[in-house]
Amino acid sequence: MLTRIADGIGKGVLAGFAGTAAMTLSSTLEAKLRGRQFSTAPAKAATRALGIETFDDGEAYARFSNLVHWGYGTGWGVAGGLMRAFGVGPRVATGAHFATLWGSALYSLPKYEVAPPVTEWAAEDVAVDVFHHLVYVGAAALAFELLDRGDTDGR
Repeated sequence: MLTRIADGIGKGVLAGFAGTAAMTLSSTLEAKLRGRQFSTAPAKAATRALGIETFDDGEAYARFSNLVHWGYGTGWGVAGGLMRAFGVGPRVATGAHFATLWGSALYSLPKYEVAPPVTEWAAEDVAVDVFHHLVYVGAAALAFELLDRGDTDGR
């Protein structure tokens, strides 16, 4: 049982990293196409959650923002990995992973006064946010399946 959990966590971390890379690519392209600034909402929420008031300079904040972005996305991969480790099938696990990930963002960003509640967002902004989160869970699910398949092919 512990081996299965550790395996799920390990694969989840790698899958979360892949999902974060895919979401980074999609959000970077979308921001450039729409001419908008890159989102710092996760970093702002993290500073409030951790009680961080200032940074030495803009570079320190940028490093923190990157750390939060990659740590948050990679860490969320563990949720998907654990679901799979406990026998949840790929389709259900992917849907549940999306629901918990996006639900977490919809809860935490307004809680830390970083973004208004989703009910106050423009429809286009909701669609874009859903799209990026779907890119993340889709890439993470694909990575998990490839890792899992590689595990069983070698046995």
